[in-house]
Amino acid sequence: MRKSAPEIGGPEASERPIFYFDFSSPECWLAAERVNHELPVVPVWTPVRVTDSAGGGRRPPAEELAEVGRRATAQGLPAPRLPDPWPDDLDVALRAATFAAASGRVVAFSLAALRQAFAGGRDLSQVDNVLIAAAACELHPRAVLKGVESRSIEQRLEAASDEAADRGVRGVPAIVVGDRVFHGPAAVEDAARRARPAGAMP
Repeated sequence: MRKSAPEIGGPEASERPIFYFDFSSPECWLAAERVNHELPVVPVWTPVRVTDSAGGGRRPPAEELAEVGRRATAQGLPAPRLPDPWPDDLDVALRAATFAAASGRVVAFSLAALRQAFAGGRDLSQVDNVLIAAAACELHPRAVLKGVESRSIEQRLEAASDEAADRGVRGVPAIVVGDRVFHGPAAVEDAARRARPAGAMP
């Protein structure tokens, strides 16, 4: 049974794991598709800037993409399709995700955007593609456009990114459970083991 996502930032948010992500890597897509179902509680989805990800990061090399494709198939997902050309600036997508978080729709928006990017091969540096993802979770285009230009949204994104760095997040996807940070392809499974109560069935 799928877990429904409680309101982001609700009273129990500080006790939940935190899922840090951006839109620069198909690894974030693979993690996003399973994190809510693998962890014993739905994590707090938090878009962040890490390293040069706001500038689009790097295009995965062929061997890395082949491995992502194998793992996508194992998860029952379509073969990844990368945007071509590779986007130079993903900051508008990060700010839109931050706006969606403030509106309680970060999970729906971010999944839609990641699927646009890595299952559909669409460039999230293009505002129209970001708005398609927003429409999928019933965020009004004018509200999103106003939100991504808002200083308060920029401040939220900066604060979340600073907090992630302070917690030891050095790349995405990353999941924080208590004082532990889990990175890389196995982050979801490692975090799930850490977050599962002692004696609970896997």
